[in-house]
Amino acid sequence: MYRGKIFCIGFNKTGTTSIAQALKHFDYQMGKQREGEWLLDDWAKRDFRRIIALCHMADAFQDIPFSLPFTYQVLDQSFPGSKFILTMRDTPEEWYGSMTRFHTKLLGKNRLPTAEDLQAFEYVHKGWLWKNKKAIYGVPDSDIYNREAHIRQYVLHNASVMDYFRLKKDQLLILNLKDPTAMENLCRFLDIDYRGQTMPHLNKSC
Repeated sequence: MYRGKIFCIGFNKTGTTSIAQALKHFDYQMGKQREGEWLLDDWAKRDFRRIIALCHMADAFQDIPFSLPFTYQVLDQSFPGSKFILTMRDTPEEWYGSMTRFHTKLLGKNRLPTAEDLQAFEYVHKGWLWKNKKAIYGVPDSDIYNREAHIRQYVLHNASVMDYFRLKKDQLLILNLKDPTAMENLCRFLDIDYRGQTMPHLNKSC
């Protein structure tokens, strides 16, 4: 069984919560997601010192800032030989739809949130979701869920990850949770005996 660091680097709403649950089942200690999310400002400034320090506190990590561009390169250099899991949806449009449905449900306004809604919402801290949109996608307040900008970043991130690891393929697993062999592939990647385990599917409504 692999015992090095594991980083889940797919964008939010690609099955990262399900992967985290599977890793917990295999007795990997997951890093605290909220502690990572507090470091969004560090990532935006490309200051990875506290992000690297956080990685010493557990075995595996998911979501922001680990799922953001540039972070995986720094982590690979800081923790040589680590394993990276890139989760993806069937299409970028499917990912975008899942993300917008999740945010609509999260804020509970029965419509796509506005920039003002995100600025007022308490998640991590007040306005964190708004800051997320500005830092990652560079969208204007007037079109905070701009489809083109979101999909462009999603596609670019996935392509950049695959390009970076093109000569390190043993370190990267590309995973679509809809694939019936997803759990078998995960087990093989982590040197775990596959005995018919099934992949958990959390947050399926989104």
